[in-house]
Amino acid sequence: MEVIFRKANYDDVEPIITLCNECFNENTSLKYAQENFKKTENDQNQIYIVGLANGKVIAHAKITIIPTIYEDMNTYAILNHVCVKPELRREHIGTKMLNECFKIAKENGCKCVELWSKNFRAAAHGLYHHYGFSVMDAKFFTKDVKENEYEN
Repeated sequence: MEVIFRKANYDDVEPIITLCNECFNENTSLKYAQENFKKTENDQNQIYIVGLANGKVIAHAKITIIPTIYEDMNTYAILNHVCVKPELRREHIGTKMLNECFKIAKENGCKCVELWSKNFRAAAHGLYHHYGFSVMDAKFFTKDVKENEYEN
């Protein structure tokens, strides 16, 4: 299967959200996604990639380039929402998409690429291990930002 990878544009938002909602059991509304895509579409460090087959979005990844002032960290990239249409998995589309992501990371002077993946995505974890990612000795922490909670 021939897959063409490119940076996403506004017209790709709906099929991206449809795919991500399917792959990640999410419920992102189209309106929310479109509004937020518009806010970041000119930010060179926020890159949405789509994989197209027969003109349809079948794969997606979000790349965030993070330049730092820290020598050890340098500039790095974080990938999230890496996904391939479920019925097309095992056709090496994920590997090809990761190749595209690493090409973009290299073009942006990144020292490394990191990603996080939810525990239920065992098939994706297999892809990441096969591609050469290793599990860091770290935990991913999260805390909601609540209105008025941090005011004195």
